Amino acid sequence: MDARPDPRPRLSVVQLLPNALTLGALCAGLTAIRLGVEGKFDGAAALILLAGVLDGLDGRLARRLRSESAMGAELDSLCDFVDFGVAPALVVHLWAYGGAGGEGWIAALLYAVACALRLARFNIGSREPSPAPKTTFTGVPSPAGAMLALLPIFVANLAPGWVLPAPLAALWMVLVGALMVSRLPTPAFRPVTVRPEQARMLLLGVVALGAALLTYPWLTLVLLDVGYLLLLLSGWARGRRLARKDG
Repeated sequence: MDARPDPRPRLSVVQLLPNALTLGALCAGLTAIRLGVEGKFDGAAALILLAGVLDGLDGRLARRLRSESAMGAELDSLCDFVDFGVAPALVVHLWAYGGAGGEGWIAALLYAVACALRLARFNIGSREPSPAPKTTFTGVPSPAGAMLALLPIFVANLAPGWVLPAPLAALWMVLVGALMVSRLPTPAFRPVTVRPEQARMLLLGVVALGAALLTYPWLTLVLLDVGYLLLLLSGWARGRRLARKDG
């Protein structure tokens, strides 16, 4: 008896790599929570950073492999909420308050809810047709929000003798959550093309950043956060100037 061909579509194993990266990021975020419960906040922050790197790679890889799918988009959003909403909220709360209730827990809840609202708004916007790639986002993206939320831990590791009062850590989380759900235009770092003669300098910059993260991780992370905040501040000031001119 002749075997009939299977009519179901088949996927290359390589095309599953983007979803594998997304699930790897989810595992990193969940493990960060476990390390936070154990009091290993350095490792927890590093794993959330790793989740951010994997999150930046999975979408680009899916586009390169032409393996984008509705399931992949939904999976990415759900994992982002755990990695950049739940994990940072719990890690910072455990670091500042040791898991106690009160204003710290309220701040953690507000941050996590703000991240969920930010992701929901992004999902709705991504389904709307756009004639050209967006150059800005509305509000701080969730991965950047997670890195900003972890800033107190970065600073504490950079200056071990410095102690941040717990209420200030809670207030900082609430402020970062407000930035995520705000209407503030934030830069969208899209893939860029460079001329061949510029490729060497770009590679040197990537190597320098990697070396800085490995050699002076906390200083580098603090500088990246401060640089991003200055970028947000300059964008807000530019928008105010344009609004005054139009008015």
